[in-house]
Amino acid sequence: MEIGVDSFAAATLDQGSLIPKNAALAVEELLDRIKFADQVGLDVFGIGEHYRQEFLDSAPALLLAAAAAQTKSIKLTSAVTVLSAADPVRVFQNFATLDLISGGRAEMVVGRGSFTESFALFGFNLSDYDALFSEKLGLLLQLRDHESITWEGKFRPSLQNQSIYPRPLQPKLPIWLGVGGTPASFVRAGTLGLPLMIAIIGGETHRFRPLVDLYREAGEKAGHPPATLKVGLHSLGYVGKDSLATQNRYYPGYAETFTRIGKERGWPPVTRSHFDQQIGSKGALVIGSPEEVSEKILRHSESLGGISRFSFQMDNAGLSHQELKDAIKLIGEEVGPMVNA
Repeated sequence: MEIGVDSFAAATLDQGSLIPKNAALAVEELLDRIKFADQVGLDVFGIGEHYRQEFLDSAPALLLAAAAAQTKSIKLTSAVTVLSAADPVRVFQNFATLDLISGGRAEMVVGRGSFTESFALFGFNLSDYDALFSEKLGLLLQLRDHESITWEGKFRPSLQNQSIYPRPLQPKLPIWLGVGGTPASFVRAGTLGLPLMIAIIGGETHRFRPLVDLYREAGEKAGHPPATLKVGLHSLGYVGKDSLATQNRYYPGYAETFTRIGKERGWPPVTRSHFDQQIGSKGALVIGSPEEVSEKILRHSESLGGISRFSFQMDNAGLSHQELKDAIKLIGEEVGPMVNA
């Protein structure tokens, strides 16, 4: 199983505002963490895509390209590319270029996005939420699989025998489909034969098994070999030597972040009892000692019928740069080997 970390390039706000020097430091520290993750043996590092003051990841390909110049082995991926509000041609060109810079280590996780700020920003209508994604995903896959294409759609100017450059170093640039809990998204990924990255940030992970089964059934029905129908899991997590101290350190920032975001979405405030339930054996949060975290990842894998990648999301809980590096060290040197023993 591949083990990785995803980041939203979170930055510290000063009295509700982002100071440029703080943003510059946050980017510098993020790149240092990616370099360190490569050094301690993590398999993959992902950068999200958001259009909010507290996240500095609105241009993930640029951040990943900067990381590519400082790393040697780690795979570099988006997590996720908000394809609905982007031009698939430009997205493909950006990641093909990243693949050349990194020596064949680029990947994409594409999705519709849980935050919707990009739609108004780029002039798209939320009522076209799924239609935009469906059309643009189809175009992106054609761009990946064919050097020259003829294409016509509703949301982008047509292409007539148009060649798209540069081409990536990898013969087939890996594209994963990022999903939440919509059954149709799982079926779509299976029908297209795309690897699946499931974002599970709350509830009980095992309850996603029927959706994973839908994915695998759709893939097999479409004629894709079972071995190609890979499942990845993206979850909130944090690793420390002492379990209780790790939980106590993570909780305040987690509660602040998700209470603030929840207020925008009509969710109730986060409570400690809710948090304690989520760090339990069946809960989605993967927080604790290396041994506890490794055991939970393996339980999640078994409950979902086997996963091939697990990615920790850690940097939205107010943790310091050094605390994140310490956790990355434990993930690379202890969690990874235990999961794959």
